[in-house]
Amino acid sequence: MKKVVKFGGSSLASAEQFKKVGDIIRSDASRRYVVPSAPGKRHSKDTKVTDMLYACYALAEADKDFSAALQKIRARYDEIIKGLGLKLNLDSEFKTIEKNFKDKAGSDYAASRGEYLNGIIMAEYLGFPFIDAAEVIRFDAKGNFDADTTDSLLKKRLEKNEYAVVPGFYGAYKNGTVKTFSRGGSDITGSIVAKAARVDVYENWTDVSGFMVADPRIIEKPANIEMITYRELRELSYMGAGVLHADSIFPVRKEGIPINIRNTNAPEDPGTWIVESTCQKSKYTITGIAGKKGFCAINIEKDMMNSEIGFGRKVLQAFEDNGISFEHTPSGIDTMTVFVHQDEFMHKEQSVVSQLHRLTSPDSIEIESDLALIAVVGRGMKSTRGTAGRIFSALAHANVNVRMIDQGSSELNIIIGVANEDFEAAIRAIYDIFVLVRI
Repeated sequence: MKKVVKFGGSSLASAEQFKKVGDIIRSDASRRYVVPSAPGKRHSKDTKVTDMLYACYALAEADKDFSAALQKIRARYDEIIKGLGLKLNLDSEFKTIEKNFKDKAGSDYAASRGEYLNGIIMAEYLGFPFIDAAEVIRFDAKGNFDADTTDSLLKKRLEKNEYAVVPGFYGAYKNGTVKTFSRGGSDITGSIVAKAARVDVYENWTDVSGFMVADPRIIEKPANIEMITYRELRELSYMGAGVLHADSIFPVRKEGIPINIRNTNAPEDPGTWIVESTCQKSKYTITGIAGKKGFCAINIEKDMMNSEIGFGRKVLQAFEDNGISFEHTPSGIDTMTVFVHQDEFMHKEQSVVSQLHRLTSPDSIEIESDLALIAVVGRGMKSTRGTAGRIFSALAHANVNVRMIDQGSSELNIIIGVANEDFEAAIRAIYDIFVLVRI
């Protein structure tokens, strides 16, 4: 049995948290490869080290004195080193960072130092070899992640090391210039390492005990999701569910490696398992509910549009030409509606409307704003009769008016459009009918 374990910033924010992580790793010999994030917040008013690095580099880039800002970052690491009782000195590392900041090495380099330094401390604390991610995680000339080259480089290095620490969040171009993933990218690194090492499980440790059925900011103490498929997770992540970086699914999915989301502060909790497929039924008909506010709907009406070849393509061309992506396109015989992000659309709305008239000659166009989209996701929905009926009955009892309904052919999810002001009430109503009532 081999495992990759990734720990988030909150799990490594202090020496006390480091000790918890050390206990977790040492309690299971199969936890061989460790992917650390940069130190996160120690308390609500604290600042993440990554943000401190961005701010420090901004001073350097503006040719301002950044020594005090860099010293504050140094103090965070020294505090962890001292708390762990390590005989580790980062003088040479910080001298190099200072020089590279003065030489304008780039904001990606600056941000990556949070994980890099934490990786050095973690390796020293565990007695594991340290592998710099810049040496084994490769990006191509266009800045895209090079999966094949990375897998080859990383596999060779890991074959030589039974245990190792590989810092998350960054890699490098062929010439050695550091390149980062998007924020939260340490999740991706963990998945990449898991794939290269061909491990049995990828454990992702954070500050919550896995995924919840609904947002805890809306539902008080929502139920946990015990098991979720990659496809279900993609649907929920796309609609705003957090915990795991959405792109971290792809490397392990190709290898069939399950992900286990665990809580550093409650290691006894089983967390959530993310798998490709399973014969195990969900505890509830639905697996999860997620959504976003801030959409608008553009309703295009034209008699006999259903018989006009290419009508849908022309409608979407008007949005494409204006650089606007669409979310959903429910349609009828004489109507087609396009849902888009309101903040992307509002400054280009008249240009889009004009182009829609030129391209499609509609009978009318109406724009409806301040809408929210809610995804109800679950592999159990396909085999359960009356799921949609229960959703709409619950919404009706909550006095929520449904503006849009869209269901994929896979029957894995149902997308519902409501007014922004009804967003929270709608989620509570759906949660109650499936989780609390369970009829």
